[in-house]
Amino acid sequence: MSEEIDENVITLKVHYTGKLKNGEVFDSSIEEIAKEAGIYNPSRDYEPLEVKLGSGQLIPGFEKALVDMKAGEKKEVTIPPEEGYGHEIQELFNTIKMEVFKDADIEPEIGMLLETDMGVGVVHEIKEDEVALNFNHPLTGKTLIFTIEVVEILE
Repeated sequence: MSEEIDENVITLKVHYTGKLKNGEVFDSSIEEIAKEAGIYNPSRDYEPLEVKLGSGQLIPGFEKALVDMKAGEKKEVTIPPEEGYGHEIQELFNTIKMEVFKDADIEPEIGMLLETDMGVGVVHEIKEDEVALNFNHPLTGKTLIFTIEVVEILE
């Protein structure tokens, strides 16, 4: 089945900074802001994000915010969970027996990221005989605040 090319697809280059309601910056395409927030990653390129509207590469609220923006325009948008990463799905919480951790010589800690054959999970709860992992996206259930600047509109 061949895909049709949509002549109306718009490609933009945007700078953005994402924060939680408490002001904590969780992501930015701007190096200086990432450094200030303590989230700087030296292996990342800090440059405008190139996005194709309608391609599904963005969360819905971010994409809606970009519609009708012009080059050089900057705005701040608040994105509720249903327009972001959704609400937590209980089925994405799993428990693993503590002996699995002991066999792997891992001392689980709340908040620890673990790569498993089910994906990347966050240690959510530790009991004597088992550990609960959360496989929801880390921003699931959170209201997100983005500052977005359209740097360029590509033809």
